[in-house]
Amino acid sequence: MKLSYTLMYDGNPRAAADQVAGLEQAGIDVVWVAEAYGFDSPTLMGYLAARTRSVQIGSAILNIFSRTPSALLQTAAGLDNVSGGRAVLGLGASGPQVIEGFHGVPYARPLTRTAEIVDLVRRGLRREVLEHDGLFQLPLSKEHGAVTGLGKPLKLLNRPERDAIPIWIAALGPKSVEQTAEIADGWIPHLFHPEKAHLVWGEALAAGAKQRSADLDPLQITAGGMVAIGEGPETKALLDLARPVFALYVGGMGAKGKNYYNDVARAYGYEREAEEIQDLYLSGKKKEAEALVPQDWLEASNLVGPASYVRERIEAFREAGVTHLTVLPASDDPAATVAQVKEWVA
Repeated sequence: MKLSYTLMYDGNPRAAADQVAGLEQAGIDVVWVAEAYGFDSPTLMGYLAARTRSVQIGSAILNIFSRTPSALLQTAAGLDNVSGGRAVLGLGASGPQVIEGFHGVPYARPLTRTAEIVDLVRRGLRREVLEHDGLFQLPLSKEHGAVTGLGKPLKLLNRPERDAIPIWIAALGPKSVEQTAEIADGWIPHLFHPEKAHLVWGEALAAGAKQRSADLDPLQITAGGMVAIGEGPETKALLDLARPVFALYVGGMGAKGKNYYNDVARAYGYEREAEEIQDLYLSGKKKEAEALVPQDWLEASNLVGPASYVRERIEAFREAGVTHLTVLPASDDPAATVAQVKEWVA
C-alpha cells in the first residue's frame, strides 16, 4: 500500500509546496492537487515538480469540461516532462454548479466525454495523429461548426517523457464507477467508508472489471482521511475537525436532487441524516448540519485513535481494495505521523 496526500484547494500554494517537500522525505508516494474553482492545479503541480524529487504529482481533479482533450494532453505531457515522469492525470466530471456556473459550459454527456478524453489523451501520448469522430471532432469540419474548414490532423509536437501516464478518475455514481473500473488506471472516491463501500459500488466495480482491457493493470484506488495517533478523548475529539468537510459535501455540494455526495450518504444507510444535513446546510445553518454527521461514518473514514486502532483502520482500507492510503495528519509534526504510518503500510 502506498501513501497519498491531498492539498486543499483553498490553501496557500507556496506554503503547501513547503509542506509537501517535507512529507516527501517522510514517505508520501503521491500528492494530489485539487482545483475546484480555485487556483488551477497544473500551475501548482509544476511548482511542486521543481520542489520535489520522487513523489508522484497528480491532479485531483481536472474537470473534463473546461479543457479540450488536446489541452489535457498538452498539460499531462508537459507536467510529466518537468517532473521527470512523475505526473498523474486525475480527471472528473465535477458538477453542474461549477461547470455551468463558473465555466459557462453545458453539463452534458459526462460519461461519453470522459471515455473520449481518456482515449484521445492516451493516443496523443503515443504521438498518434489525432483524428476522431464522436462528441469531439478532430479535425473540426465546417459541418460541425468550423469557420474556415482548414483544420488538419496533427500529433503532439514534443516527444513525451512517457508514452503512457496514469489516468485516474473521480467517480461516485454507479455508471461512472463502472466506466472507471473499465477504462481508468485508478479510481478516486470521496468520503470512503471501507466497510460499506462494497454495498454502494461493488456491483459497478465488478461490471467494469469484466469489460477491462487486458492491457491495463488492476485498478488502483486511493482513499483515506485524517490521521491522529494517540490515547484518550482528546485524540478522538479531533474527529470533529472533519465534520465541516463531510457537511459541506453532503449538504452543500450541488442542489436538492443533484448532489452525488448526498446520494452516497444515503447509499451508506444515512438517509435521514443526509436529508437533514442538506436542508440545514442549504438554509445557512452549517454548524447544525455539521453536528448531524454520523459519528460512526467519521470513525470509519478516518484513522484517529490509539496506534493499535489506527493499524486496524489501515487494514480495513486495505481489505476494501485501497492501494493508496490517503493520510491527512492532524498533529504538530505531520512528517513524523506520515513516517509512522509508512512503516505500518509497508
